[in-house]
Amino acid sequence: MTRTMTARRRARLAVGVTAGAALALALPLAASAHVHVTPEEVAANGSTRIDFSFSHGCDGSPTTALVVDIPAEAQGATPVIDGAWTITTEAGENGVPTRVTYTAVAPIPDAYAASAGMNVIFPGSAEGESFAFPVTQQCETGEAAWVQVAEDGQDPDDLEYPAPVVVVGAAAADAHGGHSEGGHSSGDTADSGTETATASAPAADPLPIWLSAGALVVAAAALVLAITRRRA
Repeated sequence: MTRTMTARRRARLAVGVTAGAALALALPLAASAHVHVTPEEVAANGSTRIDFSFSHGCDGSPTTALVVDIPAEAQGATPVIDGAWTITTEAGENGVPTRVTYTAVAPIPDAYAASAGMNVIFPGSAEGESFAFPVTQQCETGEAAWVQVAEDGQDPDDLEYPAPVVVVGAAAADAHGGHSEGGHSSGDTADSGTETATASAPAADPLPIWLSAGALVVAAAALVLAITRRRA
């Protein structure tokens, strides 16, 4: 009887530790499975470079394209030339791009990081407002539409497929149709068309680290509880 109970306790202990470890790995992966935009704030009345980055495909399928919809409030959107992508744009009647499609020169494997950039301009009247840039991630098999926008009072973290959102801050002191701090001047690769920009990996996201730490605490608690029951 004692041997049977000991075996059961060992089994519960193994299950608890395994579940905790699985949670520690799964939560950070789920939290990072988005298309991010950096920086998340741009200055009004100036051109700022923003990058859309990701490190996953569509349920494991390689990424073939990113389709980015430009908010109507943007006065300009200039794609940044990058050797990893071929670029096409759709413009409205005023000539301002309304959609930019980045097609991968070669499919980007799942779990590989990549980014696509553009220079954007928002007027001073947009100061203090936030604007979504819906992104459709197309893959060899399937696609992921990162287009959901949180409603008033809704937590964006509750969205399954959140759209990247940019906040328009105060006008930069030197913004006179040029560029804002942290962005790129109008004479960079996006405008000259003679150089290519290097794709940058996504900025480190602290959320997965905190989630992982929390999951490890849960696993440790399960281990202590199992040992306590075993001694009882």
